[in-house]
Amino acid sequence: MSHAILLGKAGTADKEMILSMANRHGLIAGATGTGKTVTLRVIAEGLSRNGVPVFMADVKGDLAGLSQPGVLNEKLSARLASLGIESWAPEAFPVVLWDVFGEQGHPIRTTISEIGPTLLSRLLNLNDTQSGVLNLVFKVADDSGMLLLDIKDLQAMLIHVGENAKEYTLQFGNVSGASIGAIQRSLLALQEAGGDRFFGEPALNIDDLLQTDAKGRGVINILSADKLMMSPLVYSTFLLWLLSELFERLPEVGDIERPKLVFFFDEAHLLFNDAPKALIEKIEQVVRLIRSKGVGVFFVSQSSMDIADSVLAQLGNRVQHALRAFTAKDQKQLKATADTFRSDGSFDLHEALGQLAIGEALVSLLDEHGTPGIAQRAMIAPPTSRLGAISPSEREVLVRSSPIQGIYDKAIDRESAYELLTKKVEEEQDESSKDTSAGGSLLDSLLGGGSAKGGRRRQNPLEAMITSAARSIGSQLGRSISRGIFGSVAGRGRRR
Repeated sequence: MSHAILLGKAGTADKEMILSMANRHGLIAGATGTGKTVTLRVIAEGLSRNGVPVFMADVKGDLAGLSQPGVLNEKLSARLASLGIESWAPEAFPVVLWDVFGEQGHPIRTTISEIGPTLLSRLLNLNDTQSGVLNLVFKVADDSGMLLLDIKDLQAMLIHVGENAKEYTLQFGNVSGASIGAIQRSLLALQEAGGDRFFGEPALNIDDLLQTDAKGRGVINILSADKLMMSPLVYSTFLLWLLSELFERLPEVGDIERPKLVFFFDEAHLLFNDAPKALIEKIEQVVRLIRSKGVGVFFVSQSSMDIADSVLAQLGNRVQHALRAFTAKDQKQLKATADTFRSDGSFDLHEALGQLAIGEALVSLLDEHGTPGIAQRAMIAPPTSRLGAISPSEREVLVRSSPIQGIYDKAIDRESAYELLTKKVEEEQDESSKDTSAGGSLLDSLLGGGSAKGGRRRQNPLEAMITSAARSIGSQLGRSISRGIFGSVAGRGRRR
């Protein structure tokens, strides 16, 4: 194993990323078609060779080619000769395929409880008032000891809070029926878009992303994202959740010889678009602290200006491909990008950014002391795996031979909030069918007929069930489910 990853050549000098600095994060940027994906592949290959697992999203559908050996052709031979690389050999890498929809890889899921109200509010595009109601719903579920595993669990708790709004208004403030309805409509829209497949069990075990193969090479985990990208908010929220899970679950390791995992966040601008200040502060906190967990994060986007300044300041390893400046705004952005690099004055960074050839980049890497290096023009080395997509049959073979085959493929629906409340409905129905002295038949009750003492409308069985179930379970269990950095309702603490 090497202690550095060869990215390319600056003249005759190798440009290498020091392995122990890979968890100091990085940026791969450049206009469309300038070579970002190739750079990402070269880094991923180097990490895998050195026993470092990788997670990346396949937005265009071609990264799965990492699982197949490359093919030497005339164009590749010329590239190798120009770089003076003589040791190139085709190589396939260990790959595990994932897919939120379970169509092009293993399903990947989490639970409603784990994602928490903060990220779920962003996913559902809720306003501040609606987000406050959602926080209340999570709090009630936590205090009642009810697990929120999938969307139907959350829908049941929303009904409960809506039917008992007066009770919770006294304790938590106004609970608007309009907000409850808006959340329910957003959940329905999420279901229709297929996003509900992301919620349920078995939930992802982070350890399954940290595997190595029999040769000691890090497994490259590839999330199929071509369909997921049709819902950019779902895509960015999902990756942010996964990053927060890594932060929460992994132990502190300090400075180590090589990262435990490197996480590539492609289309990173989607993470920061219209993100509230509080969320960006949380993202900054995760990026800053996750280094000590042995995790490196590389953001991939068209421009460094797509990244919030507070996060950009923490990205030590940078590979900047060409930028295209067609407008005054583009020119301003190009100059701002050039100003983020250290220069020795040997060439004009601003001018170079507009002249870089395809596969060429300004490269600034951390030295062994963690100091950013002087930016240099470098030609990126070609990858050794296949450039391009894989066939359906090759994909099928990868899934069948996967080390996690059979673990996530079948969904599990264990007892949670929805099941508990449904069971209570049946009990209420049985009681109502036997009760002939309460002023009506079961049918009358189901239809909401009759009246209660004092002029108050008698609750139908569903209403009574939700009220009594929540109260009885709350009195018996009375414990909270604490969440991670993006999802805490009751503060940090033990996770379920």
